[in-house]
Amino acid sequence: MQPWDFVLVRSPERKAEIYELFRRANEQAARRWRGSPGKVRRAQAAGHPGRPLSVCVTCDTRRGGPHVLGRDTIRETDVYSTCLAVQNFWLAARAEGIGVGWVSIVDNQELAAALGLPEGVIPVAFLCVGYPVEFPEAPLLEATGWRNRIGLADLVHFDGWGEKLPAMLPCPLPIRQATLGPARSLT
Repeated sequence: MQPWDFVLVRSPERKAEIYELFRRANEQAARRWRGSPGKVRRAQAAGHPGRPLSVCVTCDTRRGGPHVLGRDTIRETDVYSTCLAVQNFWLAARAEGIGVGWVSIVDNQELAAALGLPEGVIPVAFLCVGYPVEFPEAPLLEATGWRNRIGLADLVHFDGWGEKLPAMLPCPLPIRQATLGPARSLT
């Protein structure tokens, strides 16, 4: 379906404009979470305009027309597909030693206006990209005390919601024996 586009943001002026959107949304979040304003403010570094490159990954909800395979029955498929493009970008960047941070504290309508996105094109992810000093062991939300990781056993269900995995789970895929068939001559 390829509903995504990547808007590269490099100019200091545009990055500063978008940082201001982030800063306002972040201050609003800090007021909402009165017990944790320090945690909210610590996240500000992620949206800082000093990063070498920012990338807004968008989803064109009109691309391909009204009837696109998959989107006909699951309307959000184009957004899901765009999220997969973000993950692929992130994994490829990480493999090259490049850091990526997802700035999720921003008003998408204001961001779309700042980038001049046409109607039907929505921002899905605003990413800060650059070479980090280090790759931290724990994700930002965990390191700042927002949320601990949830154990895998609490996230995987077996044959239905709430059904816990058995202690010894057999391989869910049948094991196939490789068959070579009869030898063939290339001549």
